[in-house]
Amino acid sequence: MIFNGFWLNLALSFVDLISSDKPVFVVIPVFNDWESCQLLLEAIRRKTKPAFFSGLTFCWVNDGSSEQAPPGLLRTDGQDFVVDLTRNVGHQKAIALGIAYVSKYFPGHAILVMDADGEDRPDHLERLVAAGLEENKIVFARRTKRHEGILFQSFYRIYKLVFRLLTGKRIAFGNFSYIPENQTVKVAHVSEIWNHFSGGIIKSRIPYTSIPLERGKRLAGQSKMNFTNLVLHGLSAVAVHADTMAVRLMLFCAFLVAVSSLSIAAVAAVKFFTPFASPGWATTVVTGFASIIMQSFLVSLLLLFVVLMYRTQKLFIPAKDYSDYISRIIKG
Repeated sequence: MIFNGFWLNLALSFVDLISSDKPVFVVIPVFNDWESCQLLLEAIRRKTKPAFFSGLTFCWVNDGSSEQAPPGLLRTDGQDFVVDLTRNVGHQKAIALGIAYVSKYFPGHAILVMDADGEDRPDHLERLVAAGLEENKIVFARRTKRHEGILFQSFYRIYKLVFRLLTGKRIAFGNFSYIPENQTVKVAHVSEIWNHFSGGIIKSRIPYTSIPLERGKRLAGQSKMNFTNLVLHGLSAVAVHADTMAVRLMLFCAFLVAVSSLSIAAVAAVKFFTPFASPGWATTVVTGFASIIMQSFLVSLLLLFVVLMYRTQKLFIPAKDYSDYISRIIKG
């Protein structure tokens, strides 16, 4: 949904009113990217209204960085803080831990989730909050323009296609989002956000929407996300829907078994009731289809065990298990 005219101005006025007396927490995972963090903080200060900026509380989730957060990052009034993790867990898990901490100690406050590199543009924060207040749903930034190369964008399109084929759902957004105050505790109890934040929200059936926003450019340094990590990130999104994916693949295997069985019957009919079969042809074709049937059966059996294991294993719930990964809280 695109907000414009009267409704956008009204929603933005609500943002000013709320931010003045009820802080919105901004959860930002960081791994050795403190220079970008300082530039991001300054950009948010410049590109948002003063009342809006003063109503933001920054929760920097230090994802096992070897470098310490610079002293000037935290405002001296104690409003901002750094959540130091015991080890590097990856930015998806860091987001889950940040959300869990905020929902535990600051219940009833909305949360903004964004990356530290500046690709989530600061001037879009107010639009996300306005859309969240208007819809009373989780609001994601749906990317309308990206600045990556052709190779990355090609693989991203493949990822979205594979995700839809395996899960039956669309995904066109990442971490940049707004979580309304009445949804933060629910999100913290969604076990799937531990592996993939946006994929977990899709799986959870918590109401969400998205608005079209252009992606920004990195503020400083180089991305820590290499090609391998990008592939693993995409696989994590699919893995969140492991049970749905397994069922869809089992149905596909059943389709292959049915087609192969009908093909074997057709080959047998040609072999025994027509003069067109050449010597050895029927045996070769039947052997091929029998191999497809056997492999489909074995894959289906494996997928069945995957579903059963997925449904019986103990799930990690961020709201309950977050404390094992937090070493200390640093305030300004």
